[in-house]
Amino acid sequence: MTESPIRILVVDDHRIVRDGLQLMIEREPDCRVVGSVATGEDAVAGFLSERPDVVLMDLQLPVMSGVEAIHAIRQIDPTARTIVLTMYDGDEDIHRALQAGATTYLLKASLSNDLVRVIREVHRGESPLRPDIKARLEDRAARPTITQREVRVLELVSRGQRNKEIAAALSISEETVEVHLRNIFTKLDVHDRTGAVYVAVTRGIIHIARD
Repeated sequence: MTESPIRILVVDDHRIVRDGLQLMIEREPDCRVVGSVATGEDAVAGFLSERPDVVLMDLQLPVMSGVEAIHAIRQIDPTARTIVLTMYDGDEDIHRALQAGATTYLLKASLSNDLVRVIREVHRGESPLRPDIKARLEDRAARPTITQREVRVLELVSRGQRNKEIAAALSISEETVEVHLRNIFTKLDVHDRTGAVYVAVTRGIIHIARD
């Protein structure tokens, strides 16, 4: 008897990417795309209706992020298998996705012929991580942890807000904001706000909103 094809749900907010992935995947006789959606909300709904074997998930989605969608899907089915396929290469992005329940993490820039092989491996119950992804996680583990409050301060700094505005937004004193900033500078090994935002964006600690 012929085995059933691997059923795959594709999630990406760019139609051209979804179409390209579907074309690539369906060239393989053992793979079939059962859904192609553009949002995290539709990813969760598509998972509920189709129960795919593997989900391909971008992280940069409108409203509900890819990480939030992964978490929601794992709440529905703790055994759900998700491959993150994204441009985000920061160590914090990788950590958050895996913490949310992603099975593995692939970068679009280094996709080449890896995708179908990884789909098959994940379907078999494996959790393959590329050496470069493992290295980023090891680097992260050796660095000081940025707290959620410090992340929030960094997000407000990235929007050009000054200490007084940050204090008002977070209902804390300006002195407390200064303490947070000193801690952030130390943890990120920078000397000013511009450097802090640059490192935070590079590592995926914060993201600059798209227009």
